[in-house]
Amino acid sequence: MKKLIQVAIDSPAAAGAGTQAKLIAKHYKLFYLDTGKIYRFLGSLKIKYSDKFNYALVKKEIKNLKIKKLKNKNLLSNKVATEASIVAQDKKIRKIVHNFQIKCANKPPKKFKGSILDGRDITSVIMKNAKIKFFITADIKTRSMRRYKELKSLKKKITYQEVLKSIKMRDKNDYNRKISPLKKTKDSILINTTNLTKRSCFLKIKQIMDKKLKN
Repeated sequence: MKKLIQVAIDSPAAAGAGTQAKLIAKHYKLFYLDTGKIYRFLGSLKIKYSDKFNYALVKKEIKNLKIKKLKNKNLLSNKVATEASIVAQDKKIRKIVHNFQIKCANKPPKKFKGSILDGRDITSVIMKNAKIKFFITADIKTRSMRRYKELKSLKKKITYQEVLKSIKMRDKNDYNRKISPLKKTKDSILINTTNLTKRSCFLKIKQIMDKKLKN
């Protein structure tokens, strides 16, 4: 039985990790899970249900979660992002989500050659034993401008300054939370995308991956 390819990626918001993960998944025929979108999905449920949002609801929604639900463009709003970072700090919720993520990482659908997950605690918690790990980042102004352009393309009414403020808040929450904070692990390869195009970044990652997969 051929060993599964496992790729773990961590990154701060809007660093380009999702874009690269999709390109890698397509090229190497890997199952892709954007773990941050799970928390955004739960953030949207918190907004929708307000006082009725509880652990039983989270458990039920995660148990029945279909990947296509994570592709809803409404999950990209700043309001949802803020709620997502709050939800992600809840220990019980993280445990429920972690179990789902670990299952996706270790048991991808049979048509795939392995799995690739990106998020905030993938290299340090979810896929600690992954052979290939990356920490993808970029400077905060670059990340904010990327997210601003993305939101504007979706016809969202928002200013660059609002996005910058939101990204700063996300970073503060992600790096400083007590449970599974965002950090670069020693065995993760740093990729700074500030001055890289999508294509040049992918080729850089591909070169690293091809070398590691040969060993």
